[in-house]
Amino acid sequence: MLAAAFAAEATVEGAERPVVIAHRGASGYVVEHTLPAKAMAHAMGADYIEQDVVLSKDGVLVVLHDIYLEAVTDVAARFPERRHEDGRFYALDFTLAELKQLQLNERLNTKTGRQALPGRFPGGAGLFHISTFEEELRFIQGLNKSTGREAGVYVEIKSPDWHRKQGADVSRATVDMLRRYGYAKKTDKCWIQCFEWDEVRRVREELGWEGRLLLLMSKNPKPGMLEDVAKVADGIGPSIKQIATGKTPAERKLTPLVRQARALGLAVHPYTVRRDELPAWAASADELHEVIFRDAKADGVFTDFPDLTRQWIDRHSN
Repeated sequence: MLAAAFAAEATVEGAERPVVIAHRGASGYVVEHTLPAKAMAHAMGADYIEQDVVLSKDGVLVVLHDIYLEAVTDVAARFPERRHEDGRFYALDFTLAELKQLQLNERLNTKTGRQALPGRFPGGAGLFHISTFEEELRFIQGLNKSTGREAGVYVEIKSPDWHRKQGADVSRATVDMLRRYGYAKKTDKCWIQCFEWDEVRRVREELGWEGRLLLLMSKNPKPGMLEDVAKVADGIGPSIKQIATGKTPAERKLTPLVRQARALGLAVHPYTVRRDELPAWAASADELHEVIFRDAKADGVFTDFPDLTRQWIDRHSN
């Protein structure tokens, strides 16, 4: 039945099946935003592999989820004197050479010092390092060539307003780098995403980005907002908690968000599938996928476990 549903309701993106977006790589298995995590995601059949980008002190784009470093690196031990009064170590304070000295670890709860999700890759192994955005683009394109299977890139511009207040333009650097590596049009397998609506408009209008563009959303849109987004962007990325609500699976109710967005021609790529951090309204990862794809009919999803999402889609579309 689901195969027929997928065929009858092609996604807004144009594919007959929803897309699998590897959230920071296969981050449920390997430390986020490391090249091994990206290689694993590619091997698991992800349609897109996500990059979060920030700038270094010397203007190099690096792949990190946050503008600060202490949650995922050993920066406090290596550069204790670089801590700000707010307790943070900001990537923009460090040159690329300094960032390359750091070891990446599984994400920590900075209040307790323990792993945020304890069942994941054990910390302290010292195996992983920060990559530049260019290194990652070259790596993914290399895997595309060697495997014959194309995975796209899905780039989040992190805190662009904050960067500009520090005198750095992370958005311009990102668009320039993507163009250099052959990502420029909507026919190219690439999305740019950002939480800041003003920056999404700037990327399209001032920076002239002609490729696919998505507004990430942490709150439900105000009346008329989706119509404005549809004039500029190609999709929205809400939290999975914005597409369904309920304190238990029995109380689960779909929200109208996906239906409203798709009616305006917007793709919907919610975040994030985590089998070790399910929403209250889903009793299992299978049930979560059913709600996202069968019930809400989202066009794709960000997932820490790209193998589970790939397997679910393949099982229900053949």
